[in-house]
Order: sequence, then structure tokens, then C-alpha cells
Amino acid sequence: MNSETARLQRLGQGQRIALIATLLTLLLAIVKGIVGHWFESPLLVADAVHSAGDVVTIAASGFGLWLAARKKSEQFPYGLYKAETLAGLFIGVVVLWAGIEMAREGYDKFFHAGTAIDFPLLPVLASALSIGVDYVLARKEREVGLAINSQSLQIKASDTLLDTYVSCAVLVGLILAYLRIPHVEGCLILVISLLILKLGGETVWVCLLSLLDANLDPDVRSQIVGRIEEINGVMGTPQVRVRRSGPFRMVECTIESNPNLPLYRAHELADKIEDVVTGEYRDIETVFVHVEPSRDRAITALIPVAEMNGIDSRIHAHFGRSPYFVVISISEHDTEIIDFYLNEFLGEKIHIGVKIIKALLQCKLGLLFTRGIGELSFYMLKENFIDIYAVTEELTVGEIVQTYRDGRLPRLTTPTHSLEESETVTNETGETMRIQP
Repeated sequence: MNSETARLQRLGQGQRIALIATLLTLLLAIVKGIVGHWFESPLLVADAVHSAGDVVTIAASGFGLWLAARKKSEQFPYGLYKAETLAGLFIGVVVLWAGIEMAREGYDKFFHAGTAIDFPLLPVLASALSIGVDYVLARKEREVGLAINSQSLQIKASDTLLDTYVSCAVLVGLILAYLRIPHVEGCLILVISLLILKLGGETVWVCLLSLLDANLDPDVRSQIVGRIEEINGVMGTPQVRVRRSGPFRMVECTIESNPNLPLYRAHELADKIEDVVTGEYRDIETVFVHVEPSRDRAITALIPVAEMNGIDSRIHAHFGRSPYFVVISISEHDTEIIDFYLNEFLGEKIHIGVKIIKALLQCKLGLLFTRGIGELSFYMLKENFIDIYAVTEELTVGEIVQTYRDGRLPRLTTPTHSLEESETVTNETGETMRIQP
């Protein structure tokens, strides 16, 4: 299943839950309206009107998801994902209006006691049914909204959960009206109206910020920056931007890499970053990567050496059979030795070079200088965007760096020996050994 099909399926899931919620909420509004009118319960009738308003907001969420699921076109090359955010903005405005109306009703109820004489059994049952259905709907809307990262569904889930509290207040109000207890019903409605106003205000604000491409996900951005910087070949991330577009996120990043990286390798690095980010964050729809040469940062290089003698250490003839490795930082004018490493895999018989590379990738290498390297090691280094330069003479570390700066070191485009040649050598005693340089 490709990513486009997966996105459409997730949006379709949101549309289905919005349709089910619309039908159930409409049915509840009709039941509460009929029962409230029949038993002359203004409180239940008001709750029915509130539910009828919810039908509009849920339908708006479903319509926004339907628009967001439309395929990209020449007129809308970025898709219609923000239609879902517009639906969320509409829902927020309606929720604000509902909160204001409920506050007015609570204010009126605060100064009037209930007028019921007989116990309102059927209105109480209708309110209890509304509480149960709204609670189940709120949980389902939140579950699906989080699964598909739908702003409008998550907003509607919060609104539906508040509707549960409203129905609870209606239920309490019906009983208080029967008991002729003043003030408590109005207090409950006023408190709930304040919660609704808070939800509506936050919803409108977040949707407006989302439409203005504000950075609403600083934690996600930090995670993405950290994940990108872990990828070998990335030397810096001067700019990473994340913006919301309906149920999806869009990422734009500028990364710095080896200045000597060929264009096709830079393209491969950009593809790798895109695959990593979209693979770990399924709500990220696109990742735009711009690769720039690193000009202000030093490049980390690896050199297999026969001794530990600082800058005067001489290069070893074989990558995998070298007893030591020196990691150096090369800037435009300076050379700094970062560390020396002992070849702990020297006594092993196969894949020594591969094991060395795995152990030293954490150094964020950009270059390797070597006199000989086998096939497996060569392609593993290339896979990790590490340039390999051939050193044909027994030079010291300092001489190698100077020759590199002068542009006199050839770049290796193929291994110096094949896999078969690298696996068997004859030692000084005439015994055949299986190794991996």
C-alpha cells in the first residue's frame, strides 16, 4: 500500500465516524426535543437545541475531511488538507456561540427554581441516554482523531465530552426542578458554559495559528532535528520548519553536508532523510530537503595507521588489518586529532572492515584515507555518505592532510580489491588466512 492510499484510507475512517456521530446526535436531538416538549421541560428542550447545533459541527468536520481527501490537482497542487482546519475553525465559532447562549440560560436559571410537580421519569431517561451516547461518541471521536491526526475530530471529541457534562447538568437540573431547589441548576449551567467558552476560544485560536502556518509543534520539530542529525552524511541542520496542513504536517529542512558530495549523492541523502522522517511520523505528508555544502564546519576523517605517533603516525597498507585508527578534524586551516582507536577486531577472520565501520560511524565520519580497502567495506562507507581517498605512498597523517588540501589525492570510485581477494591472504608462515580488510 503506497502512502497516498494510506492517507486516503485514514481520512475515510474519519469521514465514517463523523457520519455515524452526525446520525446518532441527530437522533438524540429529536428524542430529547419530543420528550422535552411533551413533558413541558424547557431544560430538556434547550439541551435538544444544543444537540441539534452539534449536528452542524459534526457534519462540518465530516465535510472538511471529505474535502481533505480529494486528490491533488493542478489548481490545488498542495491538496485541500486545510479544508479540515477551516472546518475546525467553524466548529470553534459555533462552540463559542453555544457557550454564550448557555451562559445566558444559566444566568436566567440561577434566579428561578424548577416548576415540576411529578417526577420526570421519561425526561430523566432521555438525559441518561444522552449521557451514555455522548460519552461513547467522545471516546470514539478522540480515538479516530488521534489516529488520523484530525484537528476537527479531536476538537469535536472535546466538545462532545462537554456535551456529556451538559447532559449531566440537565439531569441534575430536572431532579432539582422536581425538588424545587433554586440556584444549583443555574450554577451548574454557568460553570459548564465557561468550560465551553474556553474550549471554543482555544479551538478558534489554534485553527487561526494553523492557517497562518505557525509553529505549533516545537517538540516534534526538536525530535525531527535530532533524528536528521543522527543520519551519517548530515553535518548540520541550520533550518527545519514544521507546519500543519489539516490532518497532516509538512516539513521543510535545510541540511549541511560534505562540500565534495556529488549531486547524485546529495539527492540520495535527501531521499534517505525523507524516508526516515516519513517512516517515523506517519502524519507527515511531505518532506522537502535542501542540501547545502558545509563551509563553516570541519570534516571528520578516518585514517588507518601503523602506530600512535600523533600527527606523524604513518598510514597502514590495509584498512581492516590496521592495528590503529586515528580520527581527525580537518578545517580550512587547522588539523586536530580527535582520538586514536585500537582495532579490537584484528584477531577475527571475516568482516573485520565492516565491524570497524559500525563501531566508528558514531564519529560522524565524512572522509576516509586509505591505501587499500575491500568490497564490503567500500560500499558500506559509500552507503553512509563517506568519501574515500586513495593514498598511494606511506605518508604520515600530516602529509596526507596537506596532500588532500592541495587537491592531489585521487578519490576512490571502486574498491582496491574484490571480495574474493579480500577474504584470503597468505601470511608470513605460508598459512592461508580468511580476512576482511
